[in-house]
Amino acid sequence: MNAPLGQPESAEIVDMLVDGRGVAKTQGKTVFVHGAIKGEHVEFVRRKKRRNYDEAELTGILQSAPERVAPRCEYFGICGACALQHLDPSHQLELKQSVLLESLQRIGSVRPNRILDPIMGDVWGYRRKARLAVKYVNRKGRVLVGFRERNKPFVADMSSCATLHPAIGERIPDLIELIEGLSIRDRLPQIEAVVGDNGVVMIFRVLSPPSADDMARFSAFRDASGVFVYLQAKGPESIVPLPGDPQPEELFYTLPDFDIALHFSPQDFLQVHAEVNRKMIEQAIVLLQPDRDKRVLDLFSGLGNFSLPIATRAREVVGIELARGTVERARANAERAGLSNVFFHAADLTSPAAPADPVWRDFDLLVLDPPRTGALELMEVIGTIGARRLLYVSCHPGTLARDTQHLVHQLGYDLDAVGVMDMFPHTSHVESMALFRK
Repeated sequence: MNAPLGQPESAEIVDMLVDGRGVAKTQGKTVFVHGAIKGEHVEFVRRKKRRNYDEAELTGILQSAPERVAPRCEYFGICGACALQHLDPSHQLELKQSVLLESLQRIGSVRPNRILDPIMGDVWGYRRKARLAVKYVNRKGRVLVGFRERNKPFVADMSSCATLHPAIGERIPDLIELIEGLSIRDRLPQIEAVVGDNGVVMIFRVLSPPSADDMARFSAFRDASGVFVYLQAKGPESIVPLPGDPQPEELFYTLPDFDIALHFSPQDFLQVHAEVNRKMIEQAIVLLQPDRDKRVLDLFSGLGNFSLPIATRAREVVGIELARGTVERARANAERAGLSNVFFHAADLTSPAAPADPVWRDFDLLVLDPPRTGALELMEVIGTIGARRLLYVSCHPGTLARDTQHLVHQLGYDLDAVGVMDMFPHTSHVESMALFRK
């Protein structure tokens, strides 16, 4: 019989999941122990019983793994944003690589010909875009700003974040002070924050109109911090600068190796780790090998993050993206860079044009950078394009493995190389890059 909830137990951790849970086998049942590392002997108490497994909390470490490190953030274990701060960063990557390879084999029935070296960058202060939750706790008379607690809907009580860019993570006390002084402090549920090479934007979601005094407080925060302040009353179309303010400077980030600056809206998707993004683009070009004889199709092209650097090497690049506003900004980015051989079109890639459409024809190289849901809807079209090399940038190993199964076993591609990228250190996110060849 399994031990009752709350009773102390001990066991060896035989495996580890990418979400930070160690796996123990005890009394005939699997137990997931939050915060335990493979190879450790730990003490724990069960908190939740399930049919096939139990959930437990770590209460002590009897024998520590050499990979264990002291978490840098005092809120680790409470805040749900990070899962792996207790694991050495190099071993975080080993864990994520094992998840990637296991998914490819289990779901896709594929093994890569070679494994790429992981792409790494700074593991602290790297995150340049985030959505922060805000909660006014009436019984405490104070405001909380940060991420949600682990496995709970509550906002973590925190005053800093070590993974956020310092322009965001070190300003949490200032944000708390600002919001506590507002008349609408209980009607402000979130802040979107994004850092460009030339400044910081914060979008405050306001469910009720701010008073004149509130506006003065927002303006004082803007003047003291240098942050561009926007307010959002409803949907994304309602985002506006403070009344009376001139239009804030458009944010951009640079790709110095290509002499390219990509301007973006705060609502646009962008890779959160600037250093890893640059290394990712460099590796993409090495793997794709574009040259002046090659035409390249970039699906889910966004602001031109891949399209524009590749266009400095290729004969022609065509980028396709859903959001028309993003397509317009990509075109403007190409014009600023002086690139006349790259073209952007708006299309819904979850319902692509018929394979007979010439827009899908005669491409030598193909880039895929889809959302977490993957690119299964595009497989029929990909089969008609006939690109000799296909580069797939993934943010979910499960959908990459599913699409790999289709590319290899139905479309005749070979999985030449695959590797992880440390886009989100200390978290459970597994980002990767895969090269397929005909």
